Amino acid sequence: MTFTIFNGSPRYKKSNSQTLTEQFLKGYHNQGKTEPVKICYLARASQLAEHLEAFRQAEEVIIIFPLYTDCMPGMVKEFLELLPAAGNKNPKKLGFIVQSGFPEAIHSVYVERYLEKYARRRHYHYLGTVIKGGVESIRSMPPSMNKKLFKQFRELGDNFARTGQLPRELMQQMRTPLKMNAVGRTVFRVISLLGLPDMYWKKMLKKHGAYHLRSSRPYAP
Repeated sequence: MTFTIFNGSPRYKKSNSQTLTEQFLKGYHNQGKTEPVKICYLARASQLAEHLEAFRQAEEVIIIFPLYTDCMPGMVKEFLELLPAAGNKNPKKLGFIVQSGFPEAIHSVYVERYLEKYARRRHYHYLGTVIKGGVESIRSMPPSMNKKLFKQFRELGDNFARTGQLPRELMQQMRTPLKMNAVGRTVFRVISLLGLPDMYWKKMLKKHGAYHLRSSRPYAP
């Protein structure tokens, strides 16, 4: 089976999606899979025609992307809109991985509904959607703190290599917590008062020269 992964992160090879893909492939190749897995980066807009051809040729496809303010990145939406519908014979297998910085999975549940409906309307064999929150922090964590997360993605790859499916039980485990419990909400309120959640974003704004625009309201009357 020809297996292709499409990375839909604007961060290209420096993305969290890339890190998770690497862990997935470690598990995939642990099953003795020797055939190469093609990885296409949708951030390379100039290669869109090549990406569409790679999708056409693949028999198994996984599209991984970050959730951006409760939506998929525009490049992913464009790519999906350009994909052809599948025929009735031997439909292509299509699955998704949606990762986000939100600790709760509920933020990604709505785009999951769209992805499932999309796959079925295009007559693909829908493998399901893996949802994982709290991923943005892996960029600043030491490897020891990412062991559980990376193990889960290796297990995903291992299972996919063995069965050609994404394991439902593991997928359900990965999307916890669905919502923050009362204790978590209380803790978050406290650390918010201290300004800790904003530290990372302020750092990013300064890095990209946009700190002075942090209070902008471009769509306000």
